[in-house]
Amino acid sequence: MTSSQADTPLRRLSREDYASPQKPPDAIVPCEPELSKESDASLTDKVEVEGDGGGTGSDTEVSAPAENDTVSYPSGATLAVVVVALALSVFLSALDIAIVATAIPKITDEFRGLDKTSWYGAAFFLTSGSFQASWGKAYKYFDLKHTFLAAIALFELGSLLCGAAPNANTLIAGRAVAGIGCAGMSTGGYVIIAVVVEPRRRPSYTGIIGFAYCFASVVGPLVGGAITSTTTWRWCFYINLPIGAVTVLIILLFFRTPPAAKPVPASWREKILQADPVGVGLVMAALVCYSLAMQYGGQSKAWNSSEVIGLLVGFVLIATVFAAWERYSGERATLPMRLLGQRHVYLGSAYASLFAGSYYLVIYYLPIYFQSVGGASPIMSGVDILPLILAATVAVVSSGIFITKTGHAIPLQVCSAVTACIGSGLLYTLGVTTSLDKRLGYQIIGAIGWGAGFQIPAITCQALAEPEDIASVTAVVLFFLNIGSGILLSAAESAFANTLVASLPAMAPGVDPAAVLHTGATELRSHFPEDKMRGILEAYMAGIKVAFALAITASGLALVIAVLTGVLGRWRRLDPEAAKAAAVPG
Repeated sequence: MTSSQADTPLRRLSREDYASPQKPPDAIVPCEPELSKESDASLTDKVEVEGDGGGTGSDTEVSAPAENDTVSYPSGATLAVVVVALALSVFLSALDIAIVATAIPKITDEFRGLDKTSWYGAAFFLTSGSFQASWGKAYKYFDLKHTFLAAIALFELGSLLCGAAPNANTLIAGRAVAGIGCAGMSTGGYVIIAVVVEPRRRPSYTGIIGFAYCFASVVGPLVGGAITSTTTWRWCFYINLPIGAVTVLIILLFFRTPPAAKPVPASWREKILQADPVGVGLVMAALVCYSLAMQYGGQSKAWNSSEVIGLLVGFVLIATVFAAWERYSGERATLPMRLLGQRHVYLGSAYASLFAGSYYLVIYYLPIYFQSVGGASPIMSGVDILPLILAATVAVVSSGIFITKTGHAIPLQVCSAVTACIGSGLLYTLGVTTSLDKRLGYQIIGAIGWGAGFQIPAITCQALAEPEDIASVTAVVLFFLNIGSGILLSAAESAFANTLVASLPAMAPGVDPAAVLHTGATELRSHFPEDKMRGILEAYMAGIKVAFALAITASGLALVIAVLTGVLGRWRRLDPEAAKAAAVPG
């Protein structure tokens, strides 16, 4: 950095720097964290509610009192227990992801096979991403308290279905329902923080919510391993029920929706249209076609079979219709084109989908490696993956502090992608006899990259957004983060299974590939002769390597996008104050 550059004062990147569309009409989104920062006694803005005909509609006045005048915030014990409830809801969201990854090998034992492994994670991510924007609209047009409770109820219902599932299909359905609820819980937690805590204290309380997420990510693998080792994997889902019940009870007894967060007046027809049910249905249909094609291709059906080709064609056609519908729907769309057309939004969304996807590939396939190839118990598998989770957690917190202090988001984003690529490459070198120090050390290197870069797209997009667009921009980034993770998990499962089947004849002659596919990951040693095990494990390792190779590819593409973001944005720094306001985990 030259001396002239060092002396240049920091300035917030403007929308003009990113060739963004014309600024939209002013609008108020209830519960927006920045709403109460005006010093006037009160301010009155207009929220535009589109009419039935889809035009500009009518302007509805919404009064937003200032912080020091008419807004009153809960305090003391009431505030404390509400924040505890919100932390528990975010804890549940993160715990569900972390705990299931460790339990999957045991689940494959009971349901006899690997053919639907990817669905256990992908179903959750696909519905969570698809409904993210719909929940944002729900918190805008419906009562905040009742909407949040509905989200918890859906998550609990999904957890109950998973715990009681008699077969893999029911488990997948439960994961899908839980994903819908999880999207509403994570969104609602941060929205409620914005209306129960005065602005000057919000960063501290938001940090509590972020800590709950990180803590769940750390303990999840350990809890999942302990549960599956001592009881049954079903308690990995049943454990959500009492924690969710405590959250519901606290919200029912202690939380009241503040007057400033009252729902935007709109007809029922308008509320339904704002949720974009057609768009959600289209994206779900497209993703189901894609996931089924990945499940069938090369396993139960040939890749050139009419069924697989038909599913892939259906995926492309439905995705095309979805894109056209979103453009037609305007501000009602799940993905408003006005926002998606902004450079920092579409580049940030692409980065989030690839970068997060590479992380979750490793999270899901490392326990399979430890338990199947390494022969570790579920609880030891949780211990083995702990370096990855701990290092990622420390990196997430450190990157948030770094960006807040310096505003250097894009250089950190590039460095994170480089480190994630290196970590993925090192994990690709794992083998049947790799030493423990390498297994743990490679995780730490990759985790530093994934943790440091994970939240940068959300922070950047929020910091560059207009105040009324922050919630919508965040929903767009989270949509692509979750959808990208689900798509990559489905692709990885297909590549894993196809590679395993193709490798077995050479590595373990005489072993039926179908028998291996339909044997649980931790039951290999008890189902096949000892003289065949080395070859079977090598074939397993070949399949796992393909999943790690996909992680290398995804993080490499994320690196290209990060560099492109820096070049097009001329490597400018974010305004540290804007970054501080936006430093909220997604």
